Amino acid sequence: MPAKPSARDKILTAFEALLIDEGERGATMDAVAAQAGVSKGGLLYHFRNKEAMELALLQKLRTQADADIEAMVADPDGPSMYFVRESVYAGSGFDHTLIAAMRLAQSSEIDARAELQRIHQQWFELIVGEVGDRSIARAIMLLGDGLYYNAILAGIWPEDAGMGKQESVEGLLEVVQMLKGQATSNAGSGRPGAPGGQPPADR
Repeated sequence: MPAKPSARDKILTAFEALLIDEGERGATMDAVAAQAGVSKGGLLYHFRNKEAMELALLQKLRTQADADIEAMVADPDGPSMYFVRESVYAGSGFDHTLIAAMRLAQSSEIDARAELQRIHQQWFELIVGEVGDRSIARAIMLLGDGLYYNAILAGIWPEDAGMGKQESVEGLLEVVQMLKGQATSNAGSGRPGAPGGQPPADR
């Protein structure tokens, strides 16, 4: 049987849920304690203030993202295919923590924005290392970003066009293969990749 979550883990999970559902302003200490089913004193035992919860959430995100980076590096299909394939929102623990961090970033929480930028930059550099062209790498990332954002924000694409999610993802993976082929062609012709700026701040 899976281990019972600790009180600290329950508090962080409650904090994530409130950030996602209510935004940063709604995720008060009192609301988190009520959501987690602990007393205010119990919450303060683990987190002395809201800033401590935010830091713990971002550390949790970093741990999850580092594991995702390792999986991306090890994937036999390569980082590009992994990134787009895994950009399907699945409601995983990583998804929840990532979206909660996005909510913090929307409230001008500088640490959250910096952490999201760090993670996105790592994804980007892995794809650049694979395809060797920064513009094509950015196009691949935008495919994954669009797939993810439409799922979590709208929840209606691509099913509203009569296309199932799996069919849509398979189509996008074919586009990734074409872009990778274009990058190989560019390298063979001696055309350098376009100079790269910074990718978007979050996924």
